[in-house]
Amino acid sequence: MTAARVGIGGPVGSGKTALIEAILPHLAAAGIDTAVITNDLVTDEDAERLRRGGQLPPERVLAVQAGACPHTVIREDPTLNIAAADRLERDFPGLDLILIESGGDNLASTFSPDLVDFWMFVIDVAGGDDIPRKKGPGILQADLLVVNKADLAPHVGVDLPLMLDQAQAVRGGRPVIATVCRRDQGVAGILDLLRREVLFR
Repeated sequence: MTAARVGIGGPVGSGKTALIEAILPHLAAAGIDTAVITNDLVTDEDAERLRRGGQLPPERVLAVQAGACPHTVIREDPTLNIAAADRLERDFPGLDLILIESGGDNLASTFSPDLVDFWMFVIDVAGGDDIPRKKGPGILQADLLVVNKADLAPHVGVDLPLMLDQAQAVRGGRPVIATVCRRDQGVAGILDLLRREVLFR
């Protein structure tokens, strides 16, 4: 049995790495054996952050350097990420889940179905409540849309309930979850969805 592969994409600063940091304790508590692949252009910055966090052994966090547009290695030619995921499965038999974090990208970012079984797109409230209305493949096609930094809404003039309603509308009712990753709010709902749709389907 191969590990489920879940992609996490979204713009720079939306909170993709913070989401991983927030969900790892939930995965560990649920007994879900997990590893992570991060993507950056020419650094291992996100991987090093996760390794320093100590929630996973460092060898369970691999870094892929895209060297070009972030979506190239998750969509057009995902072979580097596929190879990294295959390596993790060889090194850690019994692995249940591999999280693959894209480098920060725009609303057109999507994951190849050859790479992942499920993918989520992360946006943040501070980016503006018009983001769902702008649509784009990331908003429309992701299996889950995460609206992060929900606590910032009153500080940036965003009507959060309206933003979530509009997100639900443009996605045709497909899942939308509001989160505050640094306060662990909404993260349990993401785990519940992953368990239902990916891990124990």
